[in-house]
Amino acid sequence: MDVYESALGLIGGTPLVRLRTEGAAAVYAKLEYLSIGGSAKDRIGLRMVEQAEKDGLLRPGGTVVEATSGNTGIGLALVAAEKGYRSLVVVTDRVSEEKVNTLRAFGAEVVIKPSGHPRQHPEHPMSFAAHLAATTPGGWLANQYDNPANPEAHYLTTGPEIWRQTRGRVTHLVSCIGTGGTISGAGRYLKEVSDGGVQVIGADPASSVYAGGDGRPYFIEAAGHFLHPDTEQDVWPTSYHPDVVDRIVPVADRRALHTLRQLARDQGLLAGGSSGTALAAAHEVAAGAGADAVVVVILPDSGRQYLSKYFNDTWMLRLGFLDGDADAPRVADATPQDGDSAALPYLNTRTPVGDALNVLRARNLAGVEPVLPAGPCPAGPDRRPTAPELAGSVTLAGLEAALQDGGATLGDPLSDHLEPPLPQFGYGEPAHEAHGTLARHPRDTAVVLRDGCAQALVTSSGLSALVPTGH
Repeated sequence: MDVYESALGLIGGTPLVRLRTEGAAAVYAKLEYLSIGGSAKDRIGLRMVEQAEKDGLLRPGGTVVEATSGNTGIGLALVAAEKGYRSLVVVTDRVSEEKVNTLRAFGAEVVIKPSGHPRQHPEHPMSFAAHLAATTPGGWLANQYDNPANPEAHYLTTGPEIWRQTRGRVTHLVSCIGTGGTISGAGRYLKEVSDGGVQVIGADPASSVYAGGDGRPYFIEAAGHFLHPDTEQDVWPTSYHPDVVDRIVPVADRRALHTLRQLARDQGLLAGGSSGTALAAAHEVAAGAGADAVVVVILPDSGRQYLSKYFNDTWMLRLGFLDGDADAPRVADATPQDGDSAALPYLNTRTPVGDALNVLRARNLAGVEPVLPAGPCPAGPDRRPTAPELAGSVTLAGLEAALQDGGATLGDPLSDHLEPPLPQFGYGEPAHEAHGTLARHPRDTAVVLRDGCAQALVTSSGLSALVPTGH
């Protein structure tokens, strides 16, 4: 057995394992979650710190600062712990509880910021981390998004490992795109060493900008590129080198989540959400490749970081990623079916109060509770708001009261007068459970989610019609 002088020697060097897949092409998974810190980001954590030390940017007693979806922060915290630095990590409130606890276990100080801010907002994790680094004595901002040591780490380690492990037979590399460092660095090395023979394929959440999506929120952590509607300028990470990537395969969240859950059940590999995205894309690539193809897919992190989310049926049901028991009444049965589904009643937070009042009064006249969800995104039959975009709600009574007491004007944007968000239920949740919850809520209306998106509104009376006597 190998012996190492410190934990840093256990970064990288991860194995390949062949997956059981349909088709003739061989598919191998590179298990990056077997690195000592649990993800591919260990590699860049070490490389960025060592380069900063070499450049004199990080000195003894200094503080490593970073904004992260979790894994890079964990890698940096691990390296900082071994080298004697303080680590200060900024994450959003959408990061899994397991990642936050892992960061703290490595001694990191964790700052949690609300999600949903545009990049230029001072509370955005990247903006706030930059502020912390600038105001902390000895602070150094790792900035994985624009740090050349990010792709360089994978060029120097991940790419050569794959080439050596496959004995030069690799024909396709499939990797998610987040900061872009993994696919850019490993992909560039493999293209160079194969004289252009290796195809590099990006896997991306379907709504991510990289894949040509509209940038709406998605539920796969550590992948893709989100674009807030109020973003002044969309800036891509310089760690991502698009010229290295031959094509990008968009993968819907539902497909990614069910792929990773099936991987654990069928092949004993417990991988994280972005691994599901990458593996779903790899299946597609392998299906179109020949019998001589050797497809390597990078599985960046472990499912142990997402047990409270992707492997939790309650979480999956609440967001509508599971369809529930079709033999029992479900929330879905109280909503319009797909073919009859009209645009979701919803108001943009930029809508003037006067316009919102007209909509709410019309609902009141129609005998429908005058309350609607509201958020920053446009909405329509082809653009349903995602759960994170349901920023709040507006009510007829609330807006009229604000006008009467002088707290609002007809021209005010709704964003100034939001009430708490409406309750949310997943498409497949049992109707009797949702009815019981809504009966205890001050609002009579809830939002129904399917695949993380708002599909319809449901009322207590609509649910009660489905509830058997005795529930």
